[in-house]
Amino acid sequence: MKNAFAGFGILYLPKDIVAGDFYWFEETDTHRFIASADCTGHGVPGAMVSVVCSNALTKSVQEDQITDPGSILDRTREIVIRQFEKSKSNVKDGMDISLLAINKNTGETLWAGAHNPIWIIKKSKNELIEIKGNKQPIGNFESAEPFKTHPINCETGDRLYMFSDGFADQFGGEDQLTRDQGGKKFKTKAFKRKLIETAHKKPQEQISELESTLHKWRGNLEQLDDVCVVVILI
Repeated sequence: MKNAFAGFGILYLPKDIVAGDFYWFEETDTHRFIASADCTGHGVPGAMVSVVCSNALTKSVQEDQITDPGSILDRTREIVIRQFEKSKSNVKDGMDISLLAINKNTGETLWAGAHNPIWIIKKSKNELIEIKGNKQPIGNFESAEPFKTHPINCETGDRLYMFSDGFADQFGGEDQLTRDQGGKKFKTKAFKRKLIETAHKKPQEQISELESTLHKWRGNLEQLDDVCVVVILI
C-alpha cells in the first residue's frame, strides 16, 4: 500500500482480539482495490463472517477478474450467499462495505458501497463531499438490486475516507456516562468535523489524531464496536 498511494493511513481497533471489521487491499496488473468493511457482529462470530466476505472479494477480483466496483459487490454477494446456504441454519449475516477501484493506467477512480458511504475532502476547497452506497448489505436481502458504481473525480491532494460505524457510534464525552445512564455517541457530524480539521496533516498523523480523540472521548467506558477507518491521499 505504501507503493500504491501518495499516502495512506489506517485506524484499526478491534473490540476483541478478532473482529468483524476489516480493511482489504488487492492489486492486479491494471487496478488497485481498497475497501473498509463491517461484517455482522464482532469477536469470533464477526471474524468468521469477515473471512467468508474477504475471500469472496478476493475471488471476485483475482479469479473472476472483475474491475467494476458495483459488479464486484454483486459477485461477492453471490459467493457469500452461496457459502451461507451450506449452513443447516438460516444465516442472516452479511457485510456493509465501501469499495474503491483505481485504474493504474488511466487514473480513473470508481467506487461502490453497501450501506456505507465514501467521504472525499477536496484539497482545493477543504470541503467534505459524501457519496452514499446502496441501502442493502452484502448478503440475503429481500429486495436486492445491482450495486451502483459511482465515478469519482479526484485531483492530486484529495483525500478519500472509508470506514465502519464504530467510530461515530462510540459512547463517551466529558461526563463519561454509561450508555444506560444516558451517555452520548460521538456521532457522524463530529466525525466529519474532526476529519476536516485534521485534513492538512499527513495521513498517518491524521490517524494518530483520530485515535487520540477516540480514546479521550471513550475514557473509561467499554469500546462499543470494532473501529476501522481508512484514509487514502491521492
